[in-house]
Amino acid sequence: MTENSDAQGADADPANGARTEPDPKLLEILACPVTKGPLEYDRDAQELISKSARLAFPIRDGMPIMLPEEARELRDDEL
Repeated sequence: MTENSDAQGADADPANGARTEPDPKLLEILACPVTKGPLEYDRDAQELISKSARLAFPIRDGMPIMLPEEARELRDDEL
């Protein structure tokens, strides 16, 4: 392994407690699979929020899960 891959892997490994962030470029191009509208990234909750669909799509290990059946419904106070 090279030095770059060692340093990169340590920061991206969820097993060592580090949170894996989604690629910012990916977040720019993703749209809600239900409404085709924009999504907002909630870093603390690790979710992509679709206000128009009232859904929050989870992000697991840095990968957005864009399946409506995996999303949770948003409450009125979350909008």
